[in-house]
Amino acid sequence: MVARDVLQQQLNHTLRETDLPLPGRRQGKVRDTYDLGDRMLLVATDRLSAFDVVLTTVPFKGQILNQLAWWWFEQTKDVVPNHVISQPDPNALLARKCKALPVEVVVRGYITGSLWRDYTAGKAGVYGIDFPAGLRKDQAFAEPIITPSTKEEVGHDEPISSAEVVKRGLCPADLWEEVQKKAIALFKRGQELAAARGLILVDTKYEFGLAGDELLVIDEIHTPDSSRYWEAAEYEKRFEAGEEQRMLDKENIRQWLIKERGFQGHGTPPEIPADVRCDLAEKYVMNYERLTGEAFQPATGEPLARLEQNLRAAGIL
Repeated sequence: MVARDVLQQQLNHTLRETDLPLPGRRQGKVRDTYDLGDRMLLVATDRLSAFDVVLTTVPFKGQILNQLAWWWFEQTKDVVPNHVISQPDPNALLARKCKALPVEVVVRGYITGSLWRDYTAGKAGVYGIDFPAGLRKDQAFAEPIITPSTKEEVGHDEPISSAEVVKRGLCPADLWEEVQKKAIALFKRGQELAAARGLILVDTKYEFGLAGDELLVIDEIHTPDSSRYWEAAEYEKRFEAGEEQRMLDKENIRQWLIKERGFQGHGTPPEIPADVRCDLAEKYVMNYERLTGEAFQPATGEPLARLEQNLRAAGIL
């Protein structure tokens, strides 16, 4: 685990902006993208978002998620090819350019979160799935299910059914069938690897894209910002007792904001103290080390200067 004083020192050196002398910059909530013609440069920043709001920065967050995504792509490339070409910097990935599908593919192994809230509210037919009566919160499904939602280009996180994906022309029927098969296969691989580390991969979202006719998984996968994880050793006891599962993902900061500051995404977000930012950094490090089985080795110092130096060395700048 990274020493606490190293995390505290890095509070003043987080990567918030990446205004590089490169074309086609597109700033997302937590990642900046540069269009390099037939390639894309993806730079993971230390920005933290929750409730769709950028809140602050967390030490080493960008490089932890960037390197964890790189690791996951290596573990799953035999299941679905991905868009990554190389990792020129701890915070950056060079990727093939592709056309992103306008659908987020959310795969769920358990009924929890927003799906549980919809279920208990009696919202019939959400995602076009008829769930049986009598399900309990955090109960496992016999098989993983897919609950699609729209991406920002066509509507923000709107829950839709598989039938609607095809009917709206978001994805042709044959391609959507392939996407679903690949998403389930990716999720099962993710569950296997997480289980080997004493974790449960609860649910996750995938983004897919096309490079010509080739289907690729893109963005990042199975990181604690895109997936929900629980402790496997505690699951059954907490489930039987009706207790909340121990969360090992970005839900931690959402819950802190709600319980400590009463913030649920409306109005001006509160300031997140330095000690909480360091606590979050430790959770990101723990996730990296639990999943990969390797100690996280942070690249310290001024991250933007290092990023520019490494991009020049790689011939990108």
